[in-house]
Amino acid sequence: MSNKEYLCIDLKSFYASVECVERNLDPFTTNLVVADATRTEKTITLAITPALKKLGVKNRCRVFEIPKGIDYIMATPRMSLYMEYSANIYGIYLKYISKDDIHVYSVDEVFMDVTKYLKLYNMTSKELAVTIINDVYKSTGITATAGIGTNLYLAKIAMDIVAKHVSDNIGYLTEEIYREKLWNHRPLRDFWRIGSGIEKRLESMGIYTMGDIARADEELLFRTFGIDAELLIDHAWGREITEIEDIKKYKSDSHSLSRGQVLSKNYSFEAGGIIVKEMADLISLDLAAINMLSKSISLMIVYDNKLERKPSKGTIKLPINTSSTKIIMEYAFKLYNEIAYKDGFIKKVTISLNDIIPEEYEQMSFLFDNEGLEKERKLQKMIVGLKDKYGKNIALKGMNLQKDATTIERNSQIGGHRSGD
Repeated sequence: MSNKEYLCIDLKSFYASVECVERNLDPFTTNLVVADATRTEKTITLAITPALKKLGVKNRCRVFEIPKGIDYIMATPRMSLYMEYSANIYGIYLKYISKDDIHVYSVDEVFMDVTKYLKLYNMTSKELAVTIINDVYKSTGITATAGIGTNLYLAKIAMDIVAKHVSDNIGYLTEEIYREKLWNHRPLRDFWRIGSGIEKRLESMGIYTMGDIARADEELLFRTFGIDAELLIDHAWGREITEIEDIKKYKSDSHSLSRGQVLSKNYSFEAGGIIVKEMADLISLDLAAINMLSKSISLMIVYDNKLERKPSKGTIKLPINTSSTKIIMEYAFKLYNEIAYKDGFIKKVTISLNDIIPEEYEQMSFLFDNEGLEKERKLQKMIVGLKDKYGKNIALKGMNLQKDATTIERNSQIGGHRSGD
């Protein structure tokens, strides 16, 4: 049995709670939705208050799905404000736990290895969790829930599932308690890292619970899920070998940059081309800002799901390793013309620069104006500096002023949502 103790802390309905705190309202009695009112009713809510959840409204629903008979406040997203709250709350965590023992999982969720702190504070893990959660509430007005487990996975499940069914909102799990209490829990998608797709595949095999996975034929699981079956089986038994120290040491083998954008409406083929050029322009500046070069570009174009059309995907090799806006834009647009459906209905665009390498590994080519490329790179870095100092819209291009362009609007957003500045 593990002698480790982990906490997983989640800030309850975080964005909606921040909006309530700012208005001196109680999120447990106030119907509030965080969504952009300037978009259509099809826009997805970023968060809803616990009061709305009690009325049966689902988190991350679309605005039109909220029953007409329910009165609610609609708060426009203010991402910079949420980031500020999140940073302040992280500062509270640091009063108790070293940053080396904290893994920030998302803007509203963290993992902590509290093993060595229990003796230091002469507290149980639950007492420490209560102390931290109370400090967060007194300092910011934000309510948190927690899970305690003997490994990271159990701490997460204790928070996601168990904490919802106990009065103090603090769940606790060991491997033994997990098997006793949750082996028959349904649906499977309540468990971390099991989405609806995996759930459906398991159900097609007659597997409906974690206990079913634990008792299933492992060879069948590996044939169906490949290497991912190993994680499924471990989690079915409540096992997890990864520790926060391992996460801190991990460095991704993937060397790429990506930008994605969900469009506010269906875009035509011509309008989609403007988006691709804008995104190629911006991602080339991202590359120059970190002193890197790319070897190839990938695009994925996603269409209105009513068409039941598979996304268009493709990769094109660049003629040289480069961060040149001119070259990256040209080849991205060329790839777009090759892979995208000409009748449009474009809903999402993702662009990636692959196999990126440091600038010092650049090789000169007689096929290109190397002096011109170096001048362009210096200009790119000057533009990056100007944007950092004066704002992202300080340097724009003619295409950014076209009717279907989105760069100016997105420059005022964080994570695709309004910053609130």
